[in-house]
Amino acid sequence: MSQRQNPATLTHFDAQGQAHMVDVGGKASTRRVAVATGRIEMLPATLALIASGTAKKGDVLGIARIAGIQGAKKTSDLIPLCHPIALTRVAVDFEVQTDLSCVVCTATAEVHGQTGVEMEALTAVQVALLTIYDMCKAVDRGMTINGVKLLEKHGGKSGSFVAVA
Repeated sequence: MSQRQNPATLTHFDAQGQAHMVDVGGKASTRRVAVATGRIEMLPATLALIASGTAKKGDVLGIARIAGIQGAKKTSDLIPLCHPIALTRVAVDFEVQTDLSCVVCTATAEVHGQTGVEMEALTAVQVALLTIYDMCKAVDRGMTINGVKLLEKHGGKSGSFVAVA
């Protein structure tokens, strides 16, 4: 089921409009999963360096994978009102799309807890793509990061969300 939350129900503001961290203490601890995606577009020659593994700084996708996992683990340090959570799994995968001259990143984050992992999945994608940019900027400063979005989330009181294609 695809859904969009009504903006009138923003949870990070109290009745007076002040920002606050949402109280999740009374929520049930359940298995929660989120999947996010995004892509980095580049020159075909840059993509060829990545695909061949001959970039000057080394294995671009291997390092970006580790960076994405680390980013997911540090999400609460970066997003002020995000709860620190004990992630049970983070997977970061890449697809080289030669025809579109881009690398697509997909991140899955999982937890058994009282709050969701959407921010962790989204942060993993962003950090992984930024790492690709950092490692390849010497040959292509015109790379662009696009299409970062939540694909799906499951678990918790609000149920499932699956993005419309």
